[in-house]
Amino acid sequence: MALGTNHVTNTTGATFIPELWSDEIIAAYKQNLVMANLVSKMSFKGKKGDTLHIPKPTRGAAALKAASTQVTLIAATETEIQVLVNKHYEYSRLIEDITETQALASLRKFYTGDAGYALAKQVDVDLIQLGRGAAGGDGTAAYDGAVLAGDGTTAYVDGTNVGNAITDAGIRRIIQTLDDADVPMDGRCLVLPPSARNTMMGLSRFTEQAFTGEVGGGNTIRNGEIGNVYGVKVYVTTNCDTATTATTRLGMMFHKDAFVLAEQMGVRSQTQYKQEYLGTLFTSDMLYGVKELRDEAAVSIALVA
Repeated sequence: MALGTNHVTNTTGATFIPELWSDEIIAAYKQNLVMANLVSKMSFKGKKGDTLHIPKPTRGAAALKAASTQVTLIAATETEIQVLVNKHYEYSRLIEDITETQALASLRKFYTGDAGYALAKQVDVDLIQLGRGAAGGDGTAAYDGAVLAGDGTTAYVDGTNVGNAITDAGIRRIIQTLDDADVPMDGRCLVLPPSARNTMMGLSRFTEQAFTGEVGGGNTIRNGEIGNVYGVKVYVTTNCDTATTATTRLGMMFHKDAFVLAEQMGVRSQTQYKQEYLGTLFTSDMLYGVKELRDEAAVSIALVA
């Protein structure tokens, strides 16, 4: 069977060292993650089954205790959230093994970096798209639970209005929305597409040294982080979603407990020599699930594309 051009030949690379690939791919995967570093994580590794059950206790209220009276028992109304672990993604390459020499390290690093990037991108996309259901949204690209970035209040209506530029007032109003829902301040973050970076750079609150802190004071650009505003860390990623109306991109402000990433199998790398092709099949894969945990702990933001 002809392979076409979907393989690496000795003209594009020599043999490689399989033992080195796994560690390098895991490192590249971790380096390229943005959303996965900002949400709750639960390990499902080594366990059987395809569903993770997460208890969701309800908040209780304090009761006035009168002298010589019994305590007031709070009724148990706990529910659970079920996370279906059904996302199995893989990255594969077939590399012809014509020579016995080792591949150039730079070429190997490209392939391992590309594998790590591809898997990390898919995880981040799956997590970001959970924002479609935030704040009562119906889970579609219509983003009927989103608000316009300009004022942080006006509802986004797909096909009727479009996203606009983020403003200082809009950020403050979205922060208030989370405050009103008793969402903890610690653990909040703001994730924006690159198109919103330029706008953010024009906000004095975002760029003032007195507000963002000294260089090296925790504002290092790392894993997409580009600073903070009003105590909320700001991240940029190309993986931000696009609404049904393509002129609108979606950002999101959320608390880490808004979403969960459940990994049943982390990045796994395997090789198998394919004699019929005189080459080695290399595959990296992972198995995970994502789910919204706390609907009121996230606000999707409609921005200009």
